[in-house]
Amino acid sequence: MKVLEFKKGQVIASRSDKVMEWYLVQKGTVLQKFELEDIELETNSIIGILEAEWFICDYVAKEDTTLIVIPCKDAEDLEKLLRTHGNFRPLFLRAAIMQRHKAFSLYSKLSTKCYMMHSYTERFYTEYSEIAQENMIPERPFPKIENFEPIFMTHKAADWEIHFCNSLVGKYFSEYMQMMMKDEALTVGAIMEASAQMRRVTQGIEEMVNYLMFNKDIIYSEHEDGLFHLLYDLATTLHAESKPTDQIKDSLNRVIELMKKLGIFTKGQIGACEQANENYSQVKGKKEYFDVTRIDCVEHIMKYAGFETAQAQAYKKDLDDFREIPDKSSLEPEQFQIKKRITKTFYDIYEKAFMRSVKENEELDPVMVMFFNFGFMDVDFLGEDKINSLVSLVERMSFFRSANVMTAYEWLCKIYRKEEEPSRSELDMDYNQYLVDEKKNGRITAEQLAELKTNQDEKVKFEIRNMFTSGHRITYGRVTSFLPVLSGEEMMSSVEKMAVTAEKIREAMNEVRNIDYQAFFHDVQFVDPEHGINNETFKKEILPYVILMPTLGSKGMMWQETAGIRSATPGRFLLPIFSSMDLSEQMIELVARYRWEYCKHVMGVRWNDIREKSLTAEYSDYLQFYKKNHDLSQEAREKVKSQLTRAKNSYREVFVKDYVNWLKYESKGGFRLNKVARNILVTYCPFAADIRAGLNLNPMYENAFRKLNAENLKNEQRLNMLYDRYEKAGGEITAEFKENLKYYQM
Repeated sequence: MKVLEFKKGQVIASRSDKVMEWYLVQKGTVLQKFELEDIELETNSIIGILEAEWFICDYVAKEDTTLIVIPCKDAEDLEKLLRTHGNFRPLFLRAAIMQRHKAFSLYSKLSTKCYMMHSYTERFYTEYSEIAQENMIPERPFPKIENFEPIFMTHKAADWEIHFCNSLVGKYFSEYMQMMMKDEALTVGAIMEASAQMRRVTQGIEEMVNYLMFNKDIIYSEHEDGLFHLLYDLATTLHAESKPTDQIKDSLNRVIELMKKLGIFTKGQIGACEQANENYSQVKGKKEYFDVTRIDCVEHIMKYAGFETAQAQAYKKDLDDFREIPDKSSLEPEQFQIKKRITKTFYDIYEKAFMRSVKENEELDPVMVMFFNFGFMDVDFLGEDKINSLVSLVERMSFFRSANVMTAYEWLCKIYRKEEEPSRSELDMDYNQYLVDEKKNGRITAEQLAELKTNQDEKVKFEIRNMFTSGHRITYGRVTSFLPVLSGEEMMSSVEKMAVTAEKIREAMNEVRNIDYQAFFHDVQFVDPEHGINNETFKKEILPYVILMPTLGSKGMMWQETAGIRSATPGRFLLPIFSSMDLSEQMIELVARYRWEYCKHVMGVRWNDIREKSLTAEYSDYLQFYKKNHDLSQEAREKVKSQLTRAKNSYREVFVKDYVNWLKYESKGGFRLNKVARNILVTYCPFAADIRAGLNLNPMYENAFRKLNAENLKNEQRLNMLYDRYEKAGGEITAEFKENLKYYQM
């Protein structure tokens, strides 16, 4: 079996990786990473044993580590492996039991922390209210407590499971091992049972970590609107009025102890609380706290952007007038003009405020964070019942961020910092093409063109005036009633439930990748003549950027299939940051449009030339000549005609509908496509290996799957020989090499 070496700190597997095999830790220690806690996997532990399709966690080498590759990823593989390698039975069984025990231990620890967070917070708030009332001191508003509920677990472990696991490991481990190894079926069953429990418990751990991190600001907040500062403010008031402070001081001490036990706060934050608690008696006067509901947010935002008070008042009046309109989609001249003014001014405010924010590079206050990321401008327009939930998201912006997910504001910052180039406009012109067009039409000179090419301010403005404004409107979903300002009238659910987080996007994207495993793989060239590779085409998965637009909407947009001319660059998807749509279904449509446009990009002018076989060429040929196609029945031809009519003769939109049916129904054995469409999709968008295995006996797929499996096996064997020669020549087998090989195993 193959041996892999990892240096300390190297990532062995990440959450974005598909499980293709298991890894036995032969030497060293691996960390199973969670945001708050790690599980240490020592020698003879198995990486991958608890996963199903995708790695649930990141796995990182704690020290220099040696792994043995185990060709196994499910019960069927495990059964074959243990049948041929009987000496693995005790090793695998022991690993499964011990790793399950560690998972249950961490689950219990985090479960206690979640209970403590909720129950202690409510207890401390009750103490605060009682002390304030006893001393006739007005209570500070604390809206966060109103929506703070105990954790609701989707993936739970029963108490009996935890007790069983503890008793088994603590008292009867040897007897259990002997019993389970007497029979192959018992061994496999015990391992897979432990694996399923571990998977559920690990998902539960993720839920609890998210709960703790999402709600930590209710106890301590950098904006000083958490429980600690609520009690601290009361302590300073009591002291200023020469009233007893022993009780409130005791509450503050217990809050600090809770912060230490929860383990979700930094040493700096705890230290700041301890210092504040020691010095509260030195505070002179009552401190004013930032309260969004008590300030004129419109004036605050517009003043930040450089507008005068009179302009802010006029804008506020337009917002108030629009709020009174019964039919928000009305095209009556007066109402239309109000919408037009609100929209035009909003983007003017956004552009000017953004430029100030990146030039001053100072921490933004909550109102500006909500404006830039959520489109918020006015408490009345949003509604006081929603504002507190929105404010609570300000300290949770990390939930909208991952390697390929970010808010529109963060995207614009990347362009300003020269990390990304602006997107193409609706006229399909990139920034440089736009400048050439401006010069051609006499709007700028050759000297201005040369200067503007490297002007980051102008690049950002180009992005705001093109992708941002158009994408904002499109992701909203209803053009006639669109308004860029966040409104509470359309929030049919809670802010938290409608929020499109990076985790939700990852799950939706993985649902597609589980079926259409090739969706985001690109061809990249690898050259290393010194070690025997002159020119090799590798398959590399490049996930698109997902940019969250500051709106509550119902539509996603595949804005750009690549970052530029180069094909091996990430595409750009747009989604509303608050959504009323089913994210999973929308993601399938986005990927469908991405597949079509990416194929067109790669094929260039030959995208619909049937002499050059491709997805778009074959689909265009099929739809153009469907009436003469003898493989289609008369009924099938009528359906194609109807599809084209509904899609307004857009071949891409017909493909999108077929692709949705391909993933949602055909992958499960439910037939929705005609023979011709199915043959094209099975060729260019084949299902993953486990789905192919389930459909392999179906005559509609059998030949295509057999051909694909044979080609994959041939490529896998060729690459293994190539890698062996390359390694012998002194080359290093990097993660890109491994990913390329996995492509042909998926």
